[in-house]
Amino acid sequence: MGYDNKDDGITVAPNTPAYDVGVAEKAVLEAPQENELHRALKARHITMIAIGGAIGTGLIIGTGSALQKAGPGSILISYAFMGFIVYLVMCGLGEMATWLPRSSGFTGYAVRFCDPALGFALGYTYWFKYIIVTPNQLTAGALVIQYWLPADRVNPGVWITVFLVLIVFINYFGVGFFGEFEFWLSSFKVVVIVGLILLSFILMLGGGPDHDRRGFRYWKEPGAFNTYIDDGPAGRFYAFWATMVSATFAYLGTELVGVTVGEAQNPRKTIPRAIKLTFYRIVFFYVISVLLVGTLVPYNSKELAKANDASTASKASPSAASPFVIAVSLAGIPVLPHILNACILVFVFSAANSDLYIATRTIFGLAKEGKAPKILATTDRRGVPYVALALCSSIACIAYMNVSSSSKTVFKYFVDLVTIFGLLSWISLLVTHICFVKARQAQQVPKSELAYTAPLGVWGSYFALFWCIVVAFTKSFDVFTGGEFKYKTFITSYLGIPLYLILIFGYKFTMKSKRVLPHEADLYTDKDAIDREEAAYLAQQEAKRAAQSQNKGKLGWFYKTFVSWLF
Repeated sequence: MGYDNKDDGITVAPNTPAYDVGVAEKAVLEAPQENELHRALKARHITMIAIGGAIGTGLIIGTGSALQKAGPGSILISYAFMGFIVYLVMCGLGEMATWLPRSSGFTGYAVRFCDPALGFALGYTYWFKYIIVTPNQLTAGALVIQYWLPADRVNPGVWITVFLVLIVFINYFGVGFFGEFEFWLSSFKVVVIVGLILLSFILMLGGGPDHDRRGFRYWKEPGAFNTYIDDGPAGRFYAFWATMVSATFAYLGTELVGVTVGEAQNPRKTIPRAIKLTFYRIVFFYVISVLLVGTLVPYNSKELAKANDASTASKASPSAASPFVIAVSLAGIPVLPHILNACILVFVFSAANSDLYIATRTIFGLAKEGKAPKILATTDRRGVPYVALALCSSIACIAYMNVSSSSKTVFKYFVDLVTIFGLLSWISLLVTHICFVKARQAQQVPKSELAYTAPLGVWGSYFALFWCIVVAFTKSFDVFTGGEFKYKTFITSYLGIPLYLILIFGYKFTMKSKRVLPHEADLYTDKDAIDREEAAYLAQQEAKRAAQSQNKGKLGWFYKTFVSWLF
């Protein structure tokens, strides 16, 4: 007998090794049935939430400082490399999420397959990341608005308040409304990015008002690789490695597909599709965008330096933080920089909206597992965890820090914090996937039973794990250089590591938890209920398709074949 939706007791599937679940771990299955999320997110919602969370300040704004510091060649390599790493993370996550698409998400997998202490640390690390990245997006929104209204004319706190109230209301209206709203908002982002790529390509070939055929001129002069800290090859390597933070930050959020599985319709189909398309989106949206902007803006551009200078970022100069806006301005196109800056504002708002959603669902999942106060697992009749939403919204108010400080400075501190928490989350996910594969092999579960299999298997996770650890420890090496120890940057860059270790060992010491051995890992509890739910959903969809088969024409085939991968 397996898990049943209407009876939240613990049962174990037949032929499954006994699993000693601790009190805290049992709580997720013993919560009252009314405290449940609703499966209201459709396939198109899931894919667009993934894009909406990934295309934000990291790509649009963060690339500017990376370009100035390291040059176009360095950022192209770093963004391509980290894109491959995040794809491996997604593949490992997808293998687990399609096996057991549960609302507890990441933490549930770590508890079952690896160690309850890792699940505890991963859950809170991921929550820390999103309660910081939400005010980070609000800060970015205030920064973008300063293109028109500098801080000395309108206090940034005004815009932060407006954005915060809006995203709280959108999240409160229910997951169905949130999914639909985010779908259209993210669709707009995709259209803008595609248009931006085409515009950049045209400008590179001399199609702008100045008819200047730039090509790869700036790759020759001032060059493809800038130097940092030192001269020569060492300086170029330091510059390249310094951009790994920007590249990592740009990709943070791609993995949030794993959080949506508890509210996804037919997750075993929608999640693999979102993951498979991740690689193509990474190449198209990130790598091509970074390549083109590097051909339009030289790394020694005065406008770029002004945009990245914290001392001038709040003044009336046109210091749009995005290098894309600078590229359009340098090409001499009137009005368009204002339009593009407005589009970037929408990007930031969409990212803030999805980030608050993920923060809420993460602490909800922790509460369901007994790792956070029970009241945070309370939902209303629409399935909205309103108590968790109120808590995360309150914490987002730390964005008001930039009322008394430079927005650019606060933004940088937030980026440092978010990046280390994001890397630690990736590391935990990769370790969990490795444990999952070992458990599957120990219990002789064939690959044919998996709805999705990671293309590079466990070795891909080992490769990604190694590089995530290397980047986590070396990402802010420059705080130790230059004669003066930058203690503020050091704290924000590495605070997450000791906190992460304290969470793991503190939980193990307090709860006396033990590592889950591969042959004892619980691979089956809940699976039969999910199987039945999937079968019912597929039968319903098959009936709908049969009724609508007469309406499908060539246009639908064209969209599905050539366009749907973008959306």
